[in-house]
Amino acid sequence: MTDIRACILASAAFAALAMLAACGPKPREAPTSGDEVKERALDAQTARRRTGAEIQDRALNRVVRAVYLCDNGERLSVDFDNPRQMATVRNSTGEAVDMYQERAADGIWYRASGFDLRGKGVMATWSADGRAPTECRAVD
Repeated sequence: MTDIRACILASAAFAALAMLAACGPKPREAPTSGDEVKERALDAQTARRRTGAEIQDRALNRVVRAVYLCDNGERLSVDFDNPRQMATVRNSTGEAVDMYQERAADGIWYRASGFDLRGKGVMATWSADGRAPTECRAVD
């Protein structure tokens, strides 16, 4: 008998909750005319835009990861730690090299004893101790 009462009470509570939810304000309808839709889209884009200074600050104060595929078949994963002015380069076998940022006229330049990473845009040149330099391209 108590199972039936519990079931009836739960059903009544659920019905009351559903009726209360129906009493709330009507949801706003999305615009359907061309001008209203265009204005809503422009407002959404404007809200997400950042200024150049905000973008630069964000890039300079966080770690950025890039993956490079090189002409010699090597794959490099590079974590650019901008606040510390360092980069950690990991090759396909998992070996890691911490490199320090150098002042470049244009683009990037990181080096450590026997290692060198220079580049501009999506292209970079990787030099590893005892091996010929290879051209690399960022893939993501």
